[in-house]
Amino acid sequence: MIDFDKTFLIQLVNFLITLVGLNLLLIRPIRDKIQERNNLMADQVGKIEGFNASAEEKLKSYQAAIDAARQEGLEVRKQLRAAGAGEEQQIMAAAGKEVAAALKAAHEDIAAQVSSAKKALFAEVEKFAQKATAKILGQA
Repeated sequence: MIDFDKTFLIQLVNFLITLVGLNLLLIRPIRDKIQERNNLMADQVGKIEGFNASAEEKLKSYQAAIDAARQEGLEVRKQLRAAGAGEEQQIMAAAGKEVAAALKAAHEDIAAQVSSAKKALFAEVEKFAQKATAKILGQA
């Protein structure tokens, strides 16, 4: 068995002094460094999360601005189409009037030419009739 004599007490005192010395020289500074590192890491993680939140907020803001610009573009496009349709109707109406006037003028011109051709032919019908009669009767 184990005898508890004075060497045991010396060993125990030696162990306690070593433990206190190691605690003062090694363990406490290492714990402090570990705690300092954990605090630094927590601070960095907080900054990263803040940056990510800010980036997400900016992205949402950017998307909202893009959506608003798209809506505005669609509204402008609709307005321009409506204006273009109105202008197209005006142009088509003006072109229709011009075509109608040109057709009317062409019909009047043709009617005048037909009338003058008829007058010219009626004036010469008598001559043609006499020539035809002479040919039929054998006088020519």
